Amino acid sequence: MRKRKPKKRVIQPDPRFGDTMVTQFVNNMMWQGKKSTSFRIFYDAMDKIAERTSEDPHEIWKKGLNNVMPGVEVRSKRVGGATFQIPTEIRPARRQSIGMKWMIKYARARSGKGMAEKLASELIAASKNEGAAVKKREDTHKMAESNRAFAHFRV
Repeated sequence: MRKRKPKKRVIQPDPRFGDTMVTQFVNNMMWQGKKSTSFRIFYDAMDKIAERTSEDPHEIWKKGLNNVMPGVEVRSKRVGGATFQIPTEIRPARRQSIGMKWMIKYARARSGKGMAEKLASELIAASKNEGAAVKKREDTHKMAESNRAFAHFRV
């Protein structure tokens, strides 16, 4: 066991919305340290969302992210030679980071021209409770539900 927990890094809020969660999202999306490119993609996606929906894109992003964040997940645990999938609650910080990673992963997997276009489409779909990232959350919850019998083995 470690003697102390590592310090939480302070994340700067983003320039347009003044939100630290946006910066975290952009950091997750970034490839090869190209943060400015990542920010450009994110803001282009926000502009596309504003064009398409005529609503506040930041609100749509937040709503979409909340619809993707899972509440429970299954963890593998060996008990007497057998491996069980044990449903466990997810702490808030992990929920948020899993939600962001799924959103980015499924936006990348989408068909379309350019990451900004794909991200905008995935965010709009997620805010309406549809799309691949939301389906992933549903599947995760379903798996936890079907393994509820093993909850007493909780890690």
